[in-house]
Amino acid sequence: MTIDMSQFFQVFFDEAEELLAEKEKLLLAIDVESPDVEELNAIFRAAHSIKGGASTFGLMDMTEVTHILESLLDKIRKGEMALTSEHVDAFLSAKDILKMQLDGHRIGTAVDQDAVGDVRMLLQSLSQDDVPIKAPVASFQKENAEKFESKIFSRMFKILLPKLPLSDIDAIVSELGLLGLITKEKKADGVFELTLKSNETEDDIVAICSFIMNADELKISSEELKAGAATNGANASEDDLGYGFFEPLESMFPPQEADAKAESVQPAQNATKTSAEATAKKAPAKKEAEKSAASQESTTIRVGIEKVDQIINLIGELVITQAMLEQRTQDLDPILNEKLFSSVAHLTRNTRDLQEAVMSIRMMPMDYVFSRFPRMVRDLATKLGKKVEFLTYGASTELDKGLIERIVDPLTHLVRNSIDHGIEIPATRAAAGKSETGKLSLSAVHQGGNIVIEVSDDGGGLHREKILAKAKQNGLAVSDNMSDSEVWQLIFAPGFSTAEIVTDVSGRGVGMDVVKRNITAMGGVVDIRSARGFGTTITISLPLTLAILDGMSIKVGDEIYILPLGFVVESLQPSASDVKEINGKGRVIKIRDEYLPLIPLYENFGICPKYTNPADGIAVIVEVDGKKAALFVDDLVGQQQVVVKNIESNYRKVPGISGATILGDGGVSLILDVSALLRAVR
Repeated sequence: MTIDMSQFFQVFFDEAEELLAEKEKLLLAIDVESPDVEELNAIFRAAHSIKGGASTFGLMDMTEVTHILESLLDKIRKGEMALTSEHVDAFLSAKDILKMQLDGHRIGTAVDQDAVGDVRMLLQSLSQDDVPIKAPVASFQKENAEKFESKIFSRMFKILLPKLPLSDIDAIVSELGLLGLITKEKKADGVFELTLKSNETEDDIVAICSFIMNADELKISSEELKAGAATNGANASEDDLGYGFFEPLESMFPPQEADAKAESVQPAQNATKTSAEATAKKAPAKKEAEKSAASQESTTIRVGIEKVDQIINLIGELVITQAMLEQRTQDLDPILNEKLFSSVAHLTRNTRDLQEAVMSIRMMPMDYVFSRFPRMVRDLATKLGKKVEFLTYGASTELDKGLIERIVDPLTHLVRNSIDHGIEIPATRAAAGKSETGKLSLSAVHQGGNIVIEVSDDGGGLHREKILAKAKQNGLAVSDNMSDSEVWQLIFAPGFSTAEIVTDVSGRGVGMDVVKRNITAMGGVVDIRSARGFGTTITISLPLTLAILDGMSIKVGDEIYILPLGFVVESLQPSASDVKEINGKGRVIKIRDEYLPLIPLYENFGICPKYTNPADGIAVIVEVDGKKAALFVDDLVGQQQVVVKNIESNYRKVPGISGATILGDGGVSLILDVSALLRAVR
């Protein structure tokens, strides 16, 4: 039977991209002087898995690159070569090339073959370099041997391989060696039989071998091992292991230490026996934990985002229908229709729970965004001759997928700005009594119905006088009496830049205005705190989702508008003495010794209102970017959760309106764009 492999391509593309991202993350975190054994193995496995998948699907360009990459990584993890910073740079470049090739196969983007050739030549040259082994690599061998020394294995597998190239045999032995203690024996007919003592399952062995050979040609037999009967790594020589992973323990100690070690053999054996007994008792519990973890992993499925969006749209319609039913029952007698009221209340609770559950499917951790920056920070800091320590907090904090995709570009610009403009060069920092290495942090935290993201650095901070001088030069309305927060907001003006030299990093005066515009379009606000010589913190506050929002229903004339609750500070009925007319500037309202501009919505939207005197109506105080204003409305209808519909795609863009929703009576209500209303009055 012929299997259509094309149906599995998308799965490979998704998994390969995840493996590349994980590989980059590990490379950026690895300690070159003392590499962690597990990290080296994880990096090797990522390259090996991509190579196996690419070979299976006939993507030979990726297979060729990963083959060279895998060979070099294998030398390093086996201790034949010491890891250097040049290796890390080459591996990161190889990751970029593989990502480019992956995108070429998936979405048809161009692949720079010259860049591919350069990386292949670089990896090959590094593979041929004779780099002396450092002490940490020797300790790597010792640590692995000691790990096997106290390991109790529950099963022994006999694995008969078909005739394969020696390089494939070595790759299989290498990968299976991560599962336990492995030995290799060559039979008379030239095939190899492997003996693996492990706590893993036969499925794990088949999964690994399938990347290199046809699983149908694999012959595996197994038997249970009695507790304490398994041969451990301490007694296995290099020949026993059949692959040369580990040196015999004797070779790890200088001759003068041999006698002392021999004297300690008997106590060590007793200790090992005690440890083995304790480990054997813990084995069942560990086995159950492994089963539980495997079960949990197997229940995860991949679902296309379009399917999730369709479910969310249907949930939105359900919310609207539930609101309609609730409104219809308001005209009924609650005594005579007690069961109906109870059923509607039950439906309301279930609808809210269902809505929250479905919305959580679209929520993604901020690590999806944060993981993009370590590489960028590393490369940009090196380019600018700066030392930067990059820290992240709250990477598990979740945000709607639609917002996550739109927040990447603004955060990218802010991070680049912090490195370029904020953090000083090492000499300048040292002269100021600071550490030569600057700190740049990204954090995310939930606050109520919003997520607050901060980009913070300990650099030189914003220069108030320079910003004011540049603003005057650009013709902006400024004064020396402006507060610091007002001065900092000037950097968001279009075309504003204090950079003296235009580089490919910054200085053209584009970016910060786009950052603010994009964040405002998402219903968010951006704020800046800065202290000269101590650093700058930029805070972004966003709603958790754009699909459904909590709103306040307000009435102007016969129309009902939705005011996003996140912008509302308070509402009150003003007295006539608190409303003042400013000649040619409109009206203001006095709220606790603060004068705020009064925005009569009926004038903005050309509606015949119920009241024209503010003292008869309601003033709703709203705040955006630290600026407040009062919206003059006729009545407050109530608070409700609404489903946001895009009005621009269904009708056209309306000034002062950000979207629309359907009310319980089936009518359409417009959602106010508070930011646009305040910008207009300013």
